[in-house]
Amino acid sequence: MEQSEISHIVKEALKTHDGLLRMRPSWVARTFLEPGKRLGLKEHEYPVGKRGFICERWLGSETEVDNEVKFKNEGLSLLDIPGHDILLRDAVQATKAEILGAEYAKTHKNLLRLAKIYDYKGRIFYHFHQTQEEASKVGATSKEEAYYYPEGVDLGPHPETFFGVHPYIVEQNKQYEILLPCLKKWDSELILQHSRAYLNVPGEGFHLPAGVLHAPGSALTIELQEPSDVMSVFQSNVEGKQISKELLFKDVEKKVVQEKQEKAVLDQLNWDINGDPYFYENRHTPPILIEETATDESQEYWIYYNTTRFSGKKLVVKPHKKVLSKDMGVYNILVWKGRGKADELLVEGQNFGKDELLVVDEKARKGVVYENTGDTDLVILKFFGPDINNSVIPFIPKYPEQKKS
Repeated sequence: MEQSEISHIVKEALKTHDGLLRMRPSWVARTFLEPGKRLGLKEHEYPVGKRGFICERWLGSETEVDNEVKFKNEGLSLLDIPGHDILLRDAVQATKAEILGAEYAKTHKNLLRLAKIYDYKGRIFYHFHQTQEEASKVGATSKEEAYYYPEGVDLGPHPETFFGVHPYIVEQNKQYEILLPCLKKWDSELILQHSRAYLNVPGEGFHLPAGVLHAPGSALTIELQEPSDVMSVFQSNVEGKQISKELLFKDVEKKVVQEKQEKAVLDQLNWDINGDPYFYENRHTPPILIEETATDESQEYWIYYNTTRFSGKKLVVKPHKKVLSKDMGVYNILVWKGRGKADELLVEGQNFGKDELLVVDEKARKGVVYENTGDTDLVILKFFGPDINNSVIPFIPKYPEQKKS
């Protein structure tokens, strides 16, 4: 379909729903780990042959999955416009000014963020995502990310996430001495003994810059990140399931791997953050109430913050109440719980096809009326790209505070 045709169809849909676009679910399969089966699919829908199992759902995605087993357009979101199969990625390119806003589109090529729900049976392997400096060497982009653990969902068997390494490893410059043998042997999951774990607390989360080792816990996680699928895996197996060592070098220049072998990957890490003795204090992100808009009818919270690369909120509307919700730019939503309306569009949590929307720039600024028509809280998660909320995003005070001389 030509861009001009896509532009016409999308603009008509925007007129029909006053700046709101429905999106279809985007399911993502993985071969390396077992699914947690908490995404709301039927039992028989999780296994997908050689592609593995459906373990993730990507939300408002312009990013294609980088899986070994390829599947056309996997990871990319489709607009839900009757009679048409239009990728969100293509819609943004065809109607940048209308979706992103004319000013934002001058400096941002697209939405530049990726939200996802990931759902694994156990803990995910110890790994990290490359910084922009390193990712650019293989033609990719960095992957800073943040987590939110939704309430009311089974936490799984290992609801704790390992982050970084024990501080002494960096303080004493023992990265090669302690970690390199584990990578060379590639025969156990004991590399985790050199890291520290923190509980996955429902309603809370963490902010994780690129270049930091982590092994996410088994809690169902709603993640917001930069639009990338780069990583290097440091763990040879998870609960007996063997992990290919090819994933250690997945996004590292081949010539550097040939020269340095496993050292090449260690040299990509941000050791200052990996060895931060106050990692929890500097990266833990409990919800922050936005007091300016809080009422008896609705409350909104920052749940993704501490960075300008993306941001996100949780809006809670009480039963049989409504709120005019205004924002500073384009965003997409996931209706997590409850049922109601976004303006005149019916929305409902866990009802695929009615739980994802894109709110374009002009509409976000004008405001959406979110109405709860049910008897339980309507919970809506909002996902924003870079630089939209820069003037209001909360930042965690650096701990410990630097003493003034």
